[in-house]
Amino acid sequence: MMAQPGPAVTLHSMSRRRTTLIELVTIAGFCAFLFYFGLAAFGLVGADEPRYAQIAREMLARRDLVTPTLYGKPWLEKPPLYYWRAMESYWALGVSDWAARLPSATAATFMVAVIYFFLRRFRPGTQLNGALMTATSAGVIGFARGAGTDMLLTAAFVVGMLAWFAWYAAERRLWLVFFYFLMALGALAKGPVAPLLAALAIVILALVQRDVRLITRTLWLPGILLFLAVSLPWYVAVQLQNPQFLREFIFQHNLGRFASNMYHHKQPFWYFVPVLVLGVMPWTVLVIAGWIETIKQWHEQPATREATLSKFLLIWTAVVLVFFSISASKLPGYILPAVPACTILAADWVSRRERLGWAVVIAQGVLSAALLALALLYPSLLEYRYKIPGEALWWALGFGAAVFVATVSVLGRKGAAALRLVVLTPVIVGLAFLLRIGAPAIDNALSARPVAREITQMEGHPVEVAVFNASRETEYGLAFYRNQAIPRYERGEVPAQDHLVVVPEAYADDFVKLARPRRTSHLGSFTPQRLEFYWVSTPPPMVMEHQH
Repeated sequence: MMAQPGPAVTLHSMSRRRTTLIELVTIAGFCAFLFYFGLAAFGLVGADEPRYAQIAREMLARRDLVTPTLYGKPWLEKPPLYYWRAMESYWALGVSDWAARLPSATAATFMVAVIYFFLRRFRPGTQLNGALMTATSAGVIGFARGAGTDMLLTAAFVVGMLAWFAWYAAERRLWLVFFYFLMALGALAKGPVAPLLAALAIVILALVQRDVRLITRTLWLPGILLFLAVSLPWYVAVQLQNPQFLREFIFQHNLGRFASNMYHHKQPFWYFVPVLVLGVMPWTVLVIAGWIETIKQWHEQPATREATLSKFLLIWTAVVLVFFSISASKLPGYILPAVPACTILAADWVSRRERLGWAVVIAQGVLSAALLALALLYPSLLEYRYKIPGEALWWALGFGAAVFVATVSVLGRKGAAALRLVVLTPVIVGLAFLLRIGAPAIDNALSARPVAREITQMEGHPVEVAVFNASRETEYGLAFYRNQAIPRYERGEVPAQDHLVVVPEAYADDFVKLARPRRTSHLGSFTPQRLEFYWVSTPPPMVMEHQH
């Protein structure tokens, strides 16, 4: 007869399942708040969010899964994964700004969940810290709430890299299958950068471990075929439909961006160092501590494969950091794939100590206090154009001081066991404040949504809207919220019929002169963004001839 498990084993198993359930519920609650709560509290911001959202809308309207289109013309800068996911959201939930942001939110949720289960298997005891540190880092929160490609690339890359390490540590081919599949999704999210970064990190680890065979073992033919089967069909189809695709996508938007400043995103070489430091907040102090310890103990770690995780995470971070630092074109989202590697490393560092040390405790107190104070001040900075009202400043300083005292006091007495409580509380309070109280100021200052609403209130019937010297953010934002192409006067795109024009107040006089002989009427202003609205009436042909 087989021996039956004893009561102690059964109780241990039940306790472990209960702990796992509690941890998963905790992670689900944090993801729900961090990534989904108030997802439409303010409208789409920047130029990319409304542009990507509009491309997905047009592809859905055309029932076209191959060619991304904007204003009915091919837009071949990015692969289709974000557009496909946004089309699903629109189809199920209707077109809206929050539906446009759902693909990034769900990708971030998936990534955080996988980090939890990965650490539960390979670093038991660190899984909750690792998942929550990743979810609450500034970079992940910001891009998880944005309509764009960066979070989808990051989720595919991060989960793929963890799958590769799981294969490396456990020698199960199934993990290698996942690795190749996720790299294919990364290639569909933003192009060849995902497999390229993965290859660089794996080669460097193989060289560090003096195991060159690791490279050839990773190059597994069934995996390569899976990668091609998932990623290649779209690339072939879009090239067949758009012969200019190879030139525009590969040579202009990949090689061109990397090698030149053709899109005017030039930054100094060291740009991504402070961006990464900001992206891992509020865990920056712990991340730096993890980096330092890993470097110090580089040659002291055990020879087991599982023990090389910290090395792998550091190499992964360095590859992303150096690769994009070399690039001539730099945008903050490029560094996002390095953020989860940093937070996992920080969680691993925390798990090995009960006390954090007074230098770490004080630095963490300063950082948490500063972050909350900035969150409380940010709406006032936007509303008053970076002139801080005295009352808002004192409130922010007061709350910041309270957070500093509480953080230092609790961490000093209870050590690492209290880390989640004292660091996550200011994050929750700050984000809740921004989404519930600060959102109107953010919306008015940064989004075209209230501008489009103002125009709708002025027009008696749908009219054509154009812009003159307005920002790209205004142009693409109006295009999404009004679902129409927005002509630009400075490009000679002057509508033939009567129309409304949005003009920054600094260019109002120039516009009135440019519009002649057409008659212009000032309709009003949108003060938060310093925009003026003009109605342009086209004179009858005989009047125009007489004026000429």
